[in-house]
Amino acid sequence: MFTDGRSRRVIFLAHCLLNQNAISDGTAEVPAAHREILQAALDAQAGVVQMPCPELCCLGLDRGDPKGGERPVVVENTRIRRAMGQPEAAARLRELTAQVVRQIREYRKHGFTVLGIVGVDRSPCCGVNTTSDLDRELPGRGVFIAALQTALEEAELTVPVIGIKPSAPDALAAVQALLGA
Repeated sequence: MFTDGRSRRVIFLAHCLLNQNAISDGTAEVPAAHREILQAALDAQAGVVQMPCPELCCLGLDRGDPKGGERPVVVENTRIRRAMGQPEAAARLRELTAQVVRQIREYRKHGFTVLGIVGVDRSPCCGVNTTSDLDRELPGRGVFIAALQTALEEAELTVPVIGIKPSAPDALAAVQALLGA
């Protein structure tokens, strides 16, 4: 099975790395996607799995407040983090986390290498090293990444998880290292 041309290598990327149109108002850095991150994955012959955007799926494109982009980013991110803790959003977040775990398990079951997960630091949901809370950027994980890492541990799946700030000078090198490039 799967003896065709596929590489059998995949990397999971935060949704906004491939679709800046899903990001919260006032935070997009590029018009569409972080091209250099995608190109690095393609150059490493890794399939790209775009994780769902928890904020978009749970709160909507305007994150529940059409004036959110008028606030400083970390203030709006703190509001978003709080909104993600509301019962309906939290239940949907659990579903999204389970979906990613199922995908990872399925790839592994068929002998694929899951190279890792790339989150976006400062994000209230997808931050790995830093997140937004208390109206500032703090060390810690976003709510989606924290829930995902817990779910992976419960499923006894070990997957490297890194966080980047896509426009930072070291971001591309960090992704390339994860890709083994």
